Amino acid sequence: VQLQASGGGLVQAGDSLTLSCAVSGRTFSSYPVGWFRQAPGKEREFVSVISSSGSRTYYADSVKGRFTISRDNAKNTLYLQMNSLKPEDTARYYCAAKLVFSYTYSWWGQGTLVTVSS
Repeated sequence: VQLQASGGGLVQAGDSLTLSCAVSGRTFSSYPVGWFRQAPGKEREFVSVISSSGSRTYYADSVKGRFTISRDNAKNTLYLQMNSLKPEDTARYYCAAKLVFSYTYSWWGQGTLVTVSS
């Protein structure tokens, strides 16, 4: 499975941004996929995950109500709609995929940088 994240950039606080992650290599609809982020000097943290069918989603408390994860299985693409961005959302965002019954993510994209200025 190969993942390619895109859509990052420099925005101002309060702005919106949508990240995309193109997935190839295997049947995209078979895998739960998620977003993680890593800010400078910090450890990587979980942001959100969506089930293989798209029927279930989970969010970190820090982004709940502001971010929306979605997927288009016909286009093999994962999305992260980010609204009301804050400077603390500044990080490199990674998309990742895992097997349904696994706790760990087996495949990772290269990340896309999001910078939120105050």
